[in-house]
Amino acid sequence: MNLETARTLGAALPGKIVVDISNPLNENYDGLVTKPGTSAAETIRAMLPADAKLLKAFNTTFAGTLVPGDLAGQPLDVYIAGDDDSAKATLADLVRAGGLNPVDVGALERARQLEALGFLGITLQFRLNTGFGTAWKLVLPAAA
Repeated sequence: MNLETARTLGAALPGKIVVDISNPLNENYDGLVTKPGTSAAETIRAMLPADAKLLKAFNTTFAGTLVPGDLAGQPLDVYIAGDDDSAKATLADLVRAGGLNPVDVGALERARQLEALGFLGITLQFRLNTGFGTAWKLVLPAAA
């Protein structure tokens, strides 16, 4: 969801789970348009009804990798930030049903880091000429 969509549809979203997938890049793709200490997701949240459940997710996952759902034999990670645990659980179930791996990164304010990670991933595509065919993967230690 972007700001214009939030303005247009916001009033129709009370009680709904809303997923912001945006990356707030400037027109030159060399920086974020958000001010330090905030995120596009937090800005969008302020435009929605109080009982809408805004989540940040999918902004670090490129569209081309979502079709197969994995990369190098590993399921894609989908990082989810939000303040409503029930909404995050619902989205995590949807992510799992799609064969992907949900990773709960915490409160909506973590969208600040997710947007920075999305920006880094996008800039690396140009630098490394990978054609948006990469993915971020959280590698966990083996279970004891």
